[in-house]
Amino acid sequence: MFNRKKHLPQLSFIELFKEGDLATKLSFIVMGSANFANKQWLKGIIFLATQIGFLFWFISNGIIALSMLSHLGTVEQGLVMDDRLGIPILQEGDNSMLILLFGIAAIILCVVMLILYIANLKSARYLHELKQKGLPAPTTREDLKSLLNERFHATLMTIPLLGVLLFTVLPLLYMISIAFTNYDHNHLPPKNLFTWVGLKNFGNVLNGKMAGTFFPVLGWTLTWAVLATVTCFFFGVLLALLINTKGLKFKGLWRTIFVLTLAVPQFISLLVMRNLLNGAGPINATLIRWGWIDAAIPFLTDPNWAKITVIVVNMWIGIPATMLVSTGIIQNLPTDQIEAAHIDGANAFQIFKNITFPQILFVMTPALIQQFIGNINNFNVIFLLTGGGPTNSDFYGAGSTDLLVTWLYNLTVNTLDYNLASVIGILIFILSAVFSLFAYTRTNSFKEA
Repeated sequence: MFNRKKHLPQLSFIELFKEGDLATKLSFIVMGSANFANKQWLKGIIFLATQIGFLFWFISNGIIALSMLSHLGTVEQGLVMDDRLGIPILQEGDNSMLILLFGIAAIILCVVMLILYIANLKSARYLHELKQKGLPAPTTREDLKSLLNERFHATLMTIPLLGVLLFTVLPLLYMISIAFTNYDHNHLPPKNLFTWVGLKNFGNVLNGKMAGTFFPVLGWTLTWAVLATVTCFFFGVLLALLINTKGLKFKGLWRTIFVLTLAVPQFISLLVMRNLLNGAGPINATLIRWGWIDAAIPFLTDPNWAKITVIVVNMWIGIPATMLVSTGIIQNLPTDQIEAAHIDGANAFQIFKNITFPQILFVMTPALIQQFIGNINNFNVIFLLTGGGPTNSDFYGAGSTDLLVTWLYNLTVNTLDYNLASVIGILIFILSAVFSLFAYTRTNSFKEA
């Protein structure tokens, strides 16, 4: 079907206003005017109803929401004396949390309205250019048909886009905004107000009293992410090579045994491990009964032991997944290269070093980057196994094995310092995004894509 829109010159909106007819000019003030003039009744009604609804909301609520966003409330909740009753009564104050939320929602609505306004002008320009070329304007039936044909992708994306705005963009902007306020345990709404403090929270975390917690936790987070990724990758590849060794019997059985760990929900495995490694758990009790140790090993209560424990337990969870991927790669390696290497006198280690491992690494590098970022945000292993403990009196709201993400959880749920938690969330995002972009763009997989 001939697409008229692609073969028409594009006027700027200034040129459109100068050259357009009265209905086109009126579209700059009353949305849908050009559509009504060209008998596109449905599209015109949608544009006009949207404008009327927006103006009604903006006058009744939008102006107030945007104006209060600058100070986040001025009236605190408290007791005031009622002259008529002669007793103090509770006076409702402003709720800074709702003011911030509604203010951000108002900004998003204004942006959406601006996009619809531009769409209205583009529609008016399209109709004007059709008229200049002597072509008829699309009817309502044709517009509806295009929504199910060449513009079907836009039709399908409408509801998901609204969901993204409501459940992703709005909460994300709200979380980011909190980082620039003093919303903490001393300023909890609705009893107390909080306000904007600029970059003070970032300075507090990076160079203030919180730096003594942030940098040690950051160091452990990176150490954990590197070790958890490397150990699972190395031992997963090694296990795949062992299972795929020529002459090994029951290969399918061995793979099934190791894959069974993936069939058990992760949180169940971690909770079982926590009970097994407890000071009075079966492992310590058995070792003491056999006389191998005199006292229980503090797997989860000593800072160093706890860090080693979470890395080892994570291997139990992560190695089978790497084994499966590596097995698929090994089974598809070019046999002619391996046979040629054998003929040239290469041993098994040389073949692994120069053929097998580079091929596995080439395919799995993007997945390794993803695993590294996932381990930075690996909430389950730390929270379910150690709970971030053992406690550390030198840290604020964090234990010896807490990652940045579990510390963020503690700051939100336990200490109620939402502003600091928001700062940590932003820093985690920056760290993950920068590393991902830097590492992925330098992989051979990306360069040869």
